[in-house]
Amino acid sequence: MSEKIPGGPLYDLARVQSLAASDQAIQLWTKKCARDVANLGWDLEQVGQLLLQLRVDRNYIDSEWCDNGKNAWVAADAYSLRRSEWVAAARKDMLIEYFVKFAIGRSGSLVLIVSCHT
Repeated sequence: MSEKIPGGPLYDLARVQSLAASDQAIQLWTKKCARDVANLGWDLEQVGQLLLQLRVDRNYIDSEWCDNGKNAWVAADAYSLRRSEWVAAARKDMLIEYFVKFAIGRSGSLVLIVSCHT
């Protein structure tokens, strides 16, 4: 279950991006997120690179409460990013849209990635 939170974004994107510059500050917070990232064939550095491309005015969608499946809840910001990428199977560049939800952990030193998928 998720519930929208009005008035977002909740987190300063520059702060999130500063943390995301180090893959050691990124934690895949849900099992589904870890599976999504694995399905993309990405590592934490690539997740961080996606975060570094986000802009509040172009990519912010909304904010919502999210749970990790273990009764832990976090208020997260959701963003989408469209970018052209080479798709080998199609043998052409295609527009791919990524969705990512994240929060800053209680310690302030981790970006908790709640969701990351196309």
